[in-house]
Amino acid sequence: MSVRKVGVRKVTKPDVNDAMCPSRVVLEHVTSRWGVLILAALLERPYRFSELRRSIGGVSEKMLAQTLQTLERDGFVHRDAKPVIPPRVDYSLTALGKEAAEQVWSLARWTEEKVDAVQRARTAYDEARNS
Repeated sequence: MSVRKVGVRKVTKPDVNDAMCPSRVVLEHVTSRWGVLILAALLERPYRFSELRRSIGGVSEKMLAQTLQTLERDGFVHRDAKPVIPPRVDYSLTALGKEAAEQVWSLARWTEEKVDAVQRARTAYDEARNS
């Protein structure tokens, strides 16, 4: 993080290239495999835990719970536990979460569109390395 003095007070500006900048941790949470997929799913609508797990192929119950808790702590996800029997918990995006989800969803869509080009590049790279 870059530091500049304003009067007597130091003002710290976030800088993701600084190893100690807290924005790196936030970036990691938002751009992790499960973070991206959870944010993207919740961009559609609120989900119950089991619905969300079914909609995101391959995520374990443990990873989903951990990632939801992390995203909730960061202020991206709202957890709404209703005091009914059986218990009902819904997950939705906060305003901050909606902003983040829109950003990572654009990246996710871009990767879907470019996966063929990436595969061709990998093949060319592998062929060049093996010759």
